[in-house]
Amino acid sequence: MPRALLALLMLVALPLWAAEPKELTWSEMIPPDAPAEVPNMTPLHDMSQMSSALSAESAPAARQDMPNAPVVKALDGQNVRLPGYIVPLEVSEEGRTTEFLLVPYFGACIHVPPPPSNQIVHVKSEVGVKLDELYQPYWIEGAMQVKPSTSELADAGYQMEADKIYIYELPE
Repeated sequence: MPRALLALLMLVALPLWAAEPKELTWSEMIPPDAPAEVPNMTPLHDMSQMSSALSAESAPAARQDMPNAPVVKALDGQNVRLPGYIVPLEVSEEGRTTEFLLVPYFGACIHVPPPPSNQIVHVKSEVGVKLDELYQPYWIEGAMQVKPSTSELADAGYQMEADKIYIYELPE
C-alpha cells in the first residue's frame, strides 16, 4: 500500500513541478548568432533646458534602432518568468495597466529610445497591475509567444498573456 500511495503522490506532484516557469534572462531572447546590439541610452530630453521640456515631452517618440531584430523561435509556447520594467499601453477604468511593454531597463521607450524588438515583450493581462511607481521592476509569468507586434511606442518581437505579475525583489 505505501508504494501505491507514493506513486499516486508522484503522479499528482509531477505536473505541478513541471508547470514551474523557466526563469528567462533578456540575453536568452537574442539568438547566439545575432549581430551585437548596443542599446542607445542617450536621453531623449535635455532636462537642463527646462523652458523647452514640455515641448520635448510632446515630441514624437524616438525611432527604434532595430525594430525587426532576430528572435529565438524555440521560446514559442514556453512557460517563462521574466523580470523587467512596465511601459503602459492601456489602463483600465480602475486604474490598472492591462496592456504594456515589458522592457529590460528603466526608461526604455519613454526617456531613452526603445531597445531592439527582441528585447521587448508585448504583455496583456486580464487583471492588470496598479502602477504606483513606474520605476518598480516586476516579474511577469506566462506562455511566451514568438510573435511580433507594433504599438505607438515600439515594435516587440515577443508577446505574452500574463498569468502572474508581482514585484521583483533582489535575492538576499
